[in-house]
Amino acid sequence: MVQSICLTSRGSAVRARVLPLNPANQRDFLFMTYHTYILYSVQRDRYYIGSTGDDLEERLRRHNSNHKGFTGSANDWNYYHVEKYNSKEEATKREKEMKQKKSRKYIESLKTG
Repeated sequence: MVQSICLTSRGSAVRARVLPLNPANQRDFLFMTYHTYILYSVQRDRYYIGSTGDDLEERLRRHNSNHKGFTGSANDWNYYHVEKYNSKEEATKREKEMKQKKSRKYIESLKTG
């Protein structure tokens, strides 16, 4: 067994024992997907740009929870735009590109669906 540190929904660390990866499951782990996303809150009329390797539904739930931080003051955040990447580096690079634009007009031009 291996000891792992997991983050709770409130951001505190919890130690957990996990079994080593099964070789059959390692293939899935190696091809993990990452996302760069834009959230929108009607209540605040604001956008939030981020990236994650987590499940998108769980990530949205954490953004909508009551916490300190930019998204913590509203609980109506929804995905406005999502992009999928094969590596954390690609997702982070795209997040930084979006943030450097600092343009609401640019963000609104990316509307998904």
